[in-house]
Amino acid sequence: MVRAVVFDVGETLIDETRIWSRWADRLGVPALTFLGVLGGCAALDLSHRHAFEMVRPDVDVPAEIERWADDDPDGLRENFDADDLYPDVRPALTALRAAGLAVVVAGNQPPQARAALEAMDLPVHAIRTSDEWGVQKPDPVFFAKVAELTGVPASEIAYVGDRLDNDVLPAADAGMRPILIRRGPWGYLHAERPEAARATVVDSLLELPALLTA
Repeated sequence: MVRAVVFDVGETLIDETRIWSRWADRLGVPALTFLGVLGGCAALDLSHRHAFEMVRPDVDVPAEIERWADDDPDGLRENFDADDLYPDVRPALTALRAAGLAVVVAGNQPPQARAALEAMDLPVHAIRTSDEWGVQKPDPVFFAKVAELTGVPASEIAYVGDRLDNDVLPAADAGMRPILIRRGPWGYLHAERPEAARATVVDSLLELPALLTA
């Protein structure tokens, strides 16, 4: 029995297209080029950070973020807002809560992400980020903290994410029910890998209420 559902953020709840397109503009490359390089990183199991190094070998990303904040203090820059939510997010979370499940958001995100998510007034019980926990997925400690936050055994938690390496497989190793959402570069690519057989693969979050309450 699943009593709690925990969601990753990027490309699970948040469509990152606008974020990466703004980064392409900032780095001075066409959006299609930067998005294509990100897809190549996903296919080659490289960090998304490698995409920055390939298109701008001289870029210092933290320093660039600081300069960007000075240049555009009121803009979204590398952040997101409610307009970036995938359209199935609110109805799926609402249905899961209505079914009596605890609904939590916990992903690898910087500190400002929690405030951005809380401002959306999502129908969730809790929101946490890796930055405030001081540990990132796929570290097992992250998933131990997820279980502690939900207050239920790992075996009664479903973890939903778009990546095998960061989300699905470490959640399965932690004893949780792993669910892979097939969207975003990593989601589509990882759904084709043999290891995806360890997870339940869905194409929409709207599949979850029936799947988890059956």
